[in-house]
Amino acid sequence: MTILEEADAAINGPRRESYGDVLESFVSIADVWSTILRAPVTPQQVALCMIALKLLREANKHSRDNLVDLCGYAALLAQIEDASLKP
Repeated sequence: MTILEEADAAINGPRRESYGDVLESFVSIADVWSTILRAPVTPQQVALCMIALKLLREANKHSRDNLVDLCGYAALLAQIEDASLKP
């Protein structure tokens, strides 16, 4: 399975079943981070921060999981953007 296929399977399979709707989940995370940081955080920023985390981990030490998660978070960011554009 390719990295992109693994990422797709992860975000549209078991993880989606475990964590629920991506927008709802990232809104909840953004709310908690906003409270901790005392500054507004958007669901898009949550995805971008998770991408940054995975980039830093990959820069420190290669792991296929980092690359899978990078692709997954990028795809989730696109889903959040699409959902945010709906009326």
